Amino acid sequence: MPSIIERKGRGAQSNRTGRYEREEREPADDGWESAAEPLPGENRTQVSVDSARKVITRNDSPNIGFDRSINPYRGCEHGCIYCFARPSHAYLGLSPGLDFETRLFAKPDAARILRKELARPRYRPDTLVLGANTDPYQPVEKRMEITRQILQVLAEAKHPTCIVSKSDLILRDLDILAPMAKERLVSVAISVTTLDRTLARRMEPRAATPKKRLAAIEGLAAAGVPVGTLFAPVIPALNEPELDAVLAAAAEAGAERAGYVLLRLPLDLKEIFKEWLETHYPDRKKRVLDLLRQAGGDRLYDSRFGHRQRGTGPIAEILSVRFKAACRRLDLKNKGDFALETGLFRAPARDGRQLALF
Repeated sequence: MPSIIERKGRGAQSNRTGRYEREEREPADDGWESAAEPLPGENRTQVSVDSARKVITRNDSPNIGFDRSINPYRGCEHGCIYCFARPSHAYLGLSPGLDFETRLFAKPDAARILRKELARPRYRPDTLVLGANTDPYQPVEKRMEITRQILQVLAEAKHPTCIVSKSDLILRDLDILAPMAKERLVSVAISVTTLDRTLARRMEPRAATPKKRLAAIEGLAAAGVPVGTLFAPVIPALNEPELDAVLAAAAEAGAERAGYVLLRLPLDLKEIFKEWLETHYPDRKKRVLDLLRQAGGDRLYDSRFGHRQRGTGPIAEILSVRFKAACRRLDLKNKGDFALETGLFRAPARDGRQLALF
């Protein structure tokens, strides 16, 4: 097992080799305690260009209520230890551990490419999700503004859009979102996983604080943007006891809807999450993992459609009952998505240039 070190400002505790690599690298203590020290530049964020040819990603998953999304960034500096997108970094020959939150890939041409995709004659609009995989408002967005440029294209085309984030940076774009909301073209879900500042700092080291996320809900609601909250993921015996308190705080801030997802631990994420528990909550590690196995049919993760987001068995049933009861008490909608307008779509003007004859 890779050396477990608490790294300030990062979620992952190691940079374990991706599952597709032929060789596995592991730090070793040479007697001079070098293995206990981060390597030079290890905590520094690096951003490279992702030269994507398409930006709209399609899916046919029966577990989610949309079929298309855009991720302006690959990897996420928020460093959330539970992020189900971590294993995707292995496709790049990188680690789902520290690499996922320090070696990012941005799509600076995303808006231009999106415009071309929306202009295709066969394109038909439906709700497009920003933030389905990694957060579109992670820290690097503050200077790169790729998400903002994408929103400008979507607003111009009057394309229905749903945004999922855990950042108050979204308030920067109210000048785009508020007019879209008036035409029922946008809805937002702000993820609030805990009200405990210490737990949040360990679990989501570079994400906005719980207080700022609630302020984001309040700001969006005040601007007339339909906003809900996601209590996701639910980690038994860790943040799970806060379910009622988080939903109450979100409702008070102005959330109209709520959802939840049980912690998912696909592929490499299992060991990364275990390392994190061992570092920060060794006394709860066994209890958390035992409860997850109970909800996963004796496995840490049940990947079957219809089970992966809610779990099965008594633990999952109790969680569902608690969630629905809290939503009824707080008058939060918990079924279906906010219905967005698709009939206003107008395709962007196509590039009028023609190929040369010779």
